[in-house]
Amino acid sequence: MRKRRLKRLILWLALIALAWFALDALVGWWYRRGPAVQVTATPAQIERGRYLVAAADCAACHTADGGAPFAGGVPLASPFGVIHGTNITPDAETGIGRYSADDFFHTITRGEARDGHQLYPAMPYVSYKTIRREDSDAIYAYLMTRPAVKQANLANGVGFPFNIRTGIHAWNLLFAGAQARPASQGESPAWKHGEYLVETLGHCGECHSPRGWLGQVDRSRPLAGNDTLGRVAAPDITPQGLAQRGWDRDALQAYLARGLAAHAVASDEMLKVVNLSTSRLEPDDIGAIATYLLGDRPPAPKALAAAAASGDGTPAQSRYFALCAGCHGRDGQGVPHVAPALRGNTSVRDPNPHNLIVAILDGLPEHDLPGLERMQEMPGFADQLSDAQVAELSQWLRVRYGGQSAQVSGAQVKGLRESGGKH
Repeated sequence: MRKRRLKRLILWLALIALAWFALDALVGWWYRRGPAVQVTATPAQIERGRYLVAAADCAACHTADGGAPFAGGVPLASPFGVIHGTNITPDAETGIGRYSADDFFHTITRGEARDGHQLYPAMPYVSYKTIRREDSDAIYAYLMTRPAVKQANLANGVGFPFNIRTGIHAWNLLFAGAQARPASQGESPAWKHGEYLVETLGHCGECHSPRGWLGQVDRSRPLAGNDTLGRVAAPDITPQGLAQRGWDRDALQAYLARGLAAHAVASDEMLKVVNLSTSRLEPDDIGAIATYLLGDRPPAPKALAAAAASGDGTPAQSRYFALCAGCHGRDGQGVPHVAPALRGNTSVRDPNPHNLIVAILDGLPEHDLPGLERMQEMPGFADQLSDAQVAELSQWLRVRYGGQSAQVSGAQVKGLRESGGKH
């Protein structure tokens, strides 16, 4: 009797699952039918949309290197596998050509496509849920007036059970409604405008905030840094974290506008953000972002002590002279248009040595910055230095040029060497 009941239960569950998938397929087929939407928009709305697309950094995820604008194909790393940016050109078959303005707003604020297909939270709908409707409509108008590109979306590399999209509904119930807590304090018009640019349009917390074990943004520690999403860590950009590394409002504005400040050069994903987004914003908007990040009453930048003499004559110093001084200068002063200064460098001053270790192991590509500025390629030294030697060099640089005394261990280097998958 029990076996018969169990068989019936299994049969019913199988039938329900089959009916669910059939219904899902039918709904998807229905919504994929129909003609492409014809959009009517004013030149002013389209121009506003162009600007907002830059502010929202859409190209970074939806324009592949060497690919057509907004046609998708960008691989986005996540702890659950690779997710690819989708085609958001007005192609009716592979893009958003059948989307209405209402469909588009629903998708970017709820994470649900026109056909009911649930998007992965790599699409920052949790941040975009507070976007103004008029801004969504302007972005839509701009995208729908771009050239349509027929390019199928790439398959994602997300493994079981995270490839079961229905599970995202449960994720949304748990996390999508969470409200962002301001990362700084302020009430001025510039601060409030900056909050919208940072927390909603720029969705900076998607990279710069810690995440929980299910990939949710930790709303209790906004912008406090994250070293789990990619090879290069997104640093702490809270007012305290920025001040600890010597940032002030002028330096932040220069960095966002040009990718270059006295003690920092934009690299990796942040270089894309500068080139595709922040460098294209008006000075008032860049100023508002800097105001929000530091707060209306920014903490004073921490002064950097004189270069420590400890470690002189050690193997680490000898390695610096042999491998680094040719570009960064004998005393870390840097060379304009070639290599940044190391004294006071934001990565050297960071309490987390992650990015400094990665730079020594992997090197850095040539940096093409806004305007005519660039920095030359830096070679990696993973093949020349052992884990212990990289740790010693990192330690020496942090003490001498960054005012950091915390020990860098060979185990930290080993972990980053192995996770890089390059050596």
